Amino acid sequence: MKRRLIALTLAAVLGAAGAAEPAGDALFHALGGRAGLERLAADFVDRANADARVGPAFDGVNRKHLSRQIADHFCQLTGGPCVYDGGNMKDAHGETRIDKGDFYRVVELLQDAMDHQGLPFAVQNRLLALLAPMHRDIINAP
Repeated sequence: MKRRLIALTLAAVLGAAGAAEPAGDALFHALGGRAGLERLAADFVDRANADARVGPAFDGVNRKHLSRQIADHFCQLTGGPCVYDGGNMKDAHGETRIDKGDFYRVVELLQDAMDHQGLPFAVQNRLLALLAPMHRDIINAP
């Protein structure tokens, strides 16, 4: 429960404030560079796919391609040398029905994947701070 409260509070506060990561690639390296982001993305996609609540939304999705897209997106956001060539979050999620509960469940699954990868809490929060403002473009259902 405490973890969910932290995720909800962080997403709400940072989403409203629009947090910014300092320039540079320190977060990229703290996440383990390209290899670390690939492991994190694969773990996260596997968890989301297997989850009873959000898993059905991933039926028919090419997990390897999705993992690569997420790793590229995280890499670019964190100052790494990658180029994310996927769609923006509004277009990528426009055909889905994602409510706040679904969004927060995915945040929890990402936190679980980061814990499993042994990423320190402060590093996790820095990544979540970059991702939180995207909730405006992802949540599209009441």
